[in-house]
Amino acid sequence: MTHILSSIKESLRSVSPIALIVLILSMICVPLDPGVLVLFFFGTASLILGMSFFTVGTEISMEPLGDGLGKTLGKDKKILIPLVICFILGYIITISEPDLQVLAEQVPTIPNMTLISCVGIGVGIFLAVSLLRNKKSFSLRTLLIVFYILIIALSLFAPKEFVPTAFDSGGVTTGPITVPFIMALGAGLAAHRKGKNAGEHSFGLVALCSIGPILSVLLLSIFYNPQPETSGYIIPTVTSTTGAFTLFTSAIPKYAEEIFSAFVPIVLLFIIYQLITRRFHIHTVIKMCVGFLYTYLGLVLFLTGANVGFMPIGRLIGAEIVASPFKNLLIPIGMLMGYFVVSAEPAVHTLKRQVSEITNGAISQKSVAIALSIGVSISVGISLLRVVSGIPILPFLLFGYSVSLIISFFVPHIYTGIAFDSGGVASGPMTSTFMLPFAVGACEATGGNVMTDAFGIVAMIAMTPLITIQILGLYKKCVRIRRIKKLHNDISMLKDDIVFFDEEDV
Repeated sequence: MTHILSSIKESLRSVSPIALIVLILSMICVPLDPGVLVLFFFGTASLILGMSFFTVGTEISMEPLGDGLGKTLGKDKKILIPLVICFILGYIITISEPDLQVLAEQVPTIPNMTLISCVGIGVGIFLAVSLLRNKKSFSLRTLLIVFYILIIALSLFAPKEFVPTAFDSGGVTTGPITVPFIMALGAGLAAHRKGKNAGEHSFGLVALCSIGPILSVLLLSIFYNPQPETSGYIIPTVTSTTGAFTLFTSAIPKYAEEIFSAFVPIVLLFIIYQLITRRFHIHTVIKMCVGFLYTYLGLVLFLTGANVGFMPIGRLIGAEIVASPFKNLLIPIGMLMGYFVVSAEPAVHTLKRQVSEITNGAISQKSVAIALSIGVSISVGISLLRVVSGIPILPFLLFGYSVSLIISFFVPHIYTGIAFDSGGVASGPMTSTFMLPFAVGACEATGGNVMTDAFGIVAMIAMTPLITIQILGLYKKCVRIRRIKKLHNDISMLKDDIVFFDEEDV
C-alpha cells in the first residue's frame, strides 16, 4: 500500500501540469463544453490511478519475469534455440501491445492483423539480433548506423504517405507492456557479463526493437502497395456531467477486454517459464501474480483515461487553436504540452528507475527526465511546424538521426544505449492518444494532408531524445574531465608544497 501511495503522488506530479494547461486554455482561448471538460478530468483521474497501479505492478511482475528470462537465455551456451525463443518472445509481446492496436485502427488501408503481425515479426527478428549483440559483443553504435542507413534507403522507395506511419510504428511498438519486459530482459542478458562495461549491454534492446517495425512497415508499404486514405474519427458529443460519466464508464469494459486479451500470452509465458525452470519461490510467484493484477488494472484505467478523456480533448484543442485568434500560439502551446506530457508516459518511470539503478546513481532520474522533456518539446514544435507548412518529414528524420549517430562517437557507450532506448520509451500511449490527435485536429483545421503532415509526430518524439540524452552524456563527460584535471592540479600543487628533509637537515 505504501508503494501505491508513493506512486500515486509521483503520478499526480506527472499528470497535473497537463490538466492545468488544458484548464487554462479552456478559459482563455479554447472554450470547451462543460461535459467535455468533465470527461477530460475523469480521464485525468483515471490516468493517475492507472499509472500508479501500472508502475507498482510492472516492478513486481513484468520486470522479474523479463530479468529471469534474460538470465536464462544469457547463460545458454547454444545460440539457435535462444534465438528462436527471442523471436517468439518479441512477436508475442508485440501483438499484446495496446498502442500498436491503436495505430492499426488509424491505418485503414492495411488490415489490422496484417499490420500487427508485420510489426511483430520485425520486433521478433530484432530481439534475436539483440541477443546476438550480447553474445558476440557487437557494437550497438555500428548496428544502429547500418540499420538506420537501410531505413533511410527504404524510405526513398516507400509511398510518401506511409513513411510517417512506418516511423510512428517504431515508436508505439515500445509501449507500456513492451518496455518494462524488454528492459528487464536486457538487464538479465547483461547479468552474466563481467567487467566495468557490463552495464552498457543492459541498454539498447528497446532501440533495436524499435528499428524492426520501421523496416517491416516500410517493406509492407512497398510490396503491399496500400492506397492512402484517412479514417473518420467522430469526437463524442457530451453536454452534461452525467453524459461524461456514462461515456467513461461504458468504455471501461471494452478496454478491460482488450487488455485481457493482450495479457493472456504474457501470463501463459510466465506459467510455462516457471514450470520449466522453477526459478521463482512460491512466495515470489504469489507476489508476481498480484503484480500482474496491478499491471492489468493499471493499464485498463490508464488506456480508458487516455483514449476516452484525452484523445477527444487533444483533437478539439488542436482544431480550436488554429481556428481562434491565437493560432500563432499553436507551436508554443504544443511545445509546452510536449515538455510535460512525456513525464506522464508510464514506461518513462521504468526507464528512469532502471538507469539510476544500473549506473548506481551516476545518471540521476532527474537529469534523464529533463533531457527527455526538452527533447519531446522540440520534437512537438517541429511536428506542428510541419502541420502548418507541409514540410516533408524525411529531411528532419535524416538530419536528426545523422546528428544522433555522429554524437555517439563522442559520448560513453552507455549513453548511446540509454538515448536510443529513451526514444522508444518517450513515444508511448500519451503521445498516440493526446499529442497525435492534437496534431491531427490542427492539420484538419488548416486543410492539410493528415497522412503526410500530422502523422510522424510519434516518430519525431522518438527521435529528439536521442540527441538530448547524448548531449547530457557529453556534459557529464566534460564535467568529469574537469574534475579529473582539477584533482591532478591539486595533487601537483600539494607535491610542490612538500619539503623533504634528509638526516643531516634534521
